[in-house]
Amino acid sequence: MGPTLLARVLELNDVQEGVLEIAFRFADDQGLLLLDLDDLRALLNHVLENAKAISAQYGLVSSQSVSAILRSLLRLEADGGKHFFGEPALALDDIMRQDMSGRGIINLLAADQLILKPRLYSSFLLWLLSELFETLPEVGDLAQPKLVFIFDEAHLLFDDCPPALRQRVEQVVRLIRSKGVGVYFCSQNPDDVPEQVLGQLGNRIQHALRAFTPRDQKAVRSAAETFVANPKLDVATVIGELAVGEALVSTLQDKGIPMPVQRTLMAPPRCRMGTLSDAERATVRARSPVGSRYDTALNRESAYEVLAQRANALPESAPAASNTPPPAVTAKHEQAASGGIGGWFKDMLFGTSRRQGAIEAVAKSTIRSMGNQVGRQILRGVLGGMAGGSRRR
Repeated sequence: MGPTLLARVLELNDVQEGVLEIAFRFADDQGLLLLDLDDLRALLNHVLENAKAISAQYGLVSSQSVSAILRSLLRLEADGGKHFFGEPALALDDIMRQDMSGRGIINLLAADQLILKPRLYSSFLLWLLSELFETLPEVGDLAQPKLVFIFDEAHLLFDDCPPALRQRVEQVVRLIRSKGVGVYFCSQNPDDVPEQVLGQLGNRIQHALRAFTPRDQKAVRSAAETFVANPKLDVATVIGELAVGEALVSTLQDKGIPMPVQRTLMAPPRCRMGTLSDAERATVRARSPVGSRYDTALNRESAYEVLAQRANALPESAPAASNTPPPAVTAKHEQAASGGIGGWFKDMLFGTSRRQGAIEAVAKSTIRSMGNQVGRQILRGVLGGMAGGSRRR
């Protein structure tokens, strides 16, 4: 998932989205794989530590923006994002399988919990649609599509959708037919889907719309205008009169010509209406050839491991501790040792180390004020003379 979709999932503002794009660009240039949330978190921390150098090359990176992205990652992880990202990734071939007789297989996305996170749900569907568009080859207008994609609650795809992302969806919907993929959007009102997308849809099924509010009345008029006109049918009036099981239908005829809208009865589903129990779902997974393919998580080397290795390879900033005393102290002790008894007397009289240093500083200041020559004589008299008298005795 790229920075545009991920920024929508994380609910980032424009500035934070720009920082996320810089992080992704830096990862691409450095050859760092971003596979899971640990990789992204490690990358953002690395960008924060090297913000000055990265800002000079890619653009301004502020610590406030990086911190906001990291907080959003925490919320995403709490919502189950740690299981959503990572490997093994979803293989598109697994949703385009056929049985032994050549019939297609219906794949159901169990989104009973995912639907509670609208941005995560819609971004996953947009990613899946985009992956199909970028991966599948051009095949033209097939008599039978490779895959039929049905988006339920389609309004979630376009709520608070950035303009750039909406343009991407419109482009995919417009061109994905040449990849052998059909797309259906299911929603309450036609207004939930942008006009540019509605204009690309050939098959339309409209159930009853009750116009109780001005918005509902506007939706009824919009729905009526999207159908191919039928002189024998007042679409705007009929939409509000449809009963349960009735619908207005317009499909493509031979050579892609849309037929005029008709009021029809819908055949009821010939299956059980309800969700699968846990036992039934476990049985389906056990029988499926891909049922256990995604049970074991993979964690190959990616940005998190690479950045950790780089950090461990850096030399220690602080020098190793040594038993050798500082140079100044060593010099003082050598000077005392070379002075013989005079040095010993100096240590005894003035003390060593700190006290000696303080007294010496006062003595040197006094000597400088008395003059160089006289000062040297007095100093020698105090230290060298007493040492000489000791030798004489």
